[in-house]
Amino acid sequence: MTSKPLRSDKSPLKAWNSSVPDRLSLFEEYYRTMRKKFLLHRLIVIAALPQSLADRQKLGAHYEELNVRLQRQYHVEGISGLLLMYPSCLLHVIESSSEVLVSLLQNLKDLQEEGRQVETAKVVLMSHDLPNRLFHQWSYKVLTMQTRTLGEEAEGESTDALVDTVRSMILKLGTHLEIASEALPGSVLEEAPELVVPQEVLIRLLACPELLSPQQYLQTYHSPLNICMDSGRSTPPPPPPFCMHSWHNSYLMYREYEYMKISQTSMQTHKP
Repeated sequence: MTSKPLRSDKSPLKAWNSSVPDRLSLFEEYYRTMRKKFLLHRLIVIAALPQSLADRQKLGAHYEELNVRLQRQYHVEGISGLLLMYPSCLLHVIESSSEVLVSLLQNLKDLQEEGRQVETAKVVLMSHDLPNRLFHQWSYKVLTMQTRTLGEEAEGESTDALVDTVRSMILKLGTHLEIASEALPGSVLEEAPELVVPQEVLIRLLACPELLSPQQYLQTYHSPLNICMDSGRSTPPPPPPFCMHSWHNSYLMYREYEYMKISQTSMQTHKP
């Protein structure tokens, strides 16, 4: 008596179908990696200006020329942001690809080493994979008016609280510019000086040791991921420089998302 061979329920077609989700996941991850350099990031930096810098307009013209060169070099869609030059420091917000932001940090490092246009500089924050831009274009403004100062209750604020203040005020400014879409940032700031980040906040952040200088940031960015110790064991990879203060950065990105949703709802409600 011959026994019939057992039939298997796993046909080649079913086996291939079962692996489709894994194949799609790998493809999506590969596609995301290939698109990484085209994702939108936002960099916020501050720097002290030397007293010998008589004409701050020249520094604004320097960044205008640099942005044009970087757009041609990396073929990016555009560089947007805002450069505010106070009497004793500057605040620069830039939105573009990671390659452009690294090049801007390198240029800021070179300016700092020369010491003629920029002195102490710090990286305040880097935000990743942004869904939208805050600014439609890049522009700069030389501030001559007196910005508001912080109260005594803010004297003992931590570095995270000061960073949160800078980010929140930049978001408010971006939302205000979205409402007044045809107005330039310079004219908006003249009409609403309360939207300007106080110079006192920036001066305090320049003295914070927790924030990295452009040189320290770039060293971390270009450093190897694993370092071999004498014992032969490798250390865990350090956090990438675009994720410094990752927990705080994630919290602020959530705040930004919620803030943008509320602002968009408010704009739709007040439309005539």
